[in-house]
Amino acid sequence: MIGYGDRARTQCEVVRLFRETHPDLPSLNQGTISKIEAQYREMGHVRKVPSKRQAVVDDDTKLNLLLALEENPITPARQLARDNCQKYCKPPGIQSMHSNNKNLISRSNSK
Repeated sequence: MIGYGDRARTQCEVVRLFRETHPDLPSLNQGTISKIEAQYREMGHVRKVPSKRQAVVDDDTKLNLLLALEENPITPARQLARDNCQKYCKPPGIQSMHSNNKNLISRSNSK
């Protein structure tokens, strides 16, 4: 375990020390300390790292959105998405139907 103060401590000692030092906060368990330590060893810090997402829309769609906003700046975001992002947005319920079909197919193949 990474040292705290003048010496290294076990994870159980860190849990006990945290409970004694901060009785007003919710107590941590050994698993939480283990995850924090693993993240520190891997990254060198324990700050949350924002996940990087890839762009979902192409340049033509971005241009269409900007032009639509330029024509009518008070257009609601939902309407913009409905009008310009059809090939990226699935209608409600489609994803759940596909996942149900996959489950049915895998069940029928396993028999």
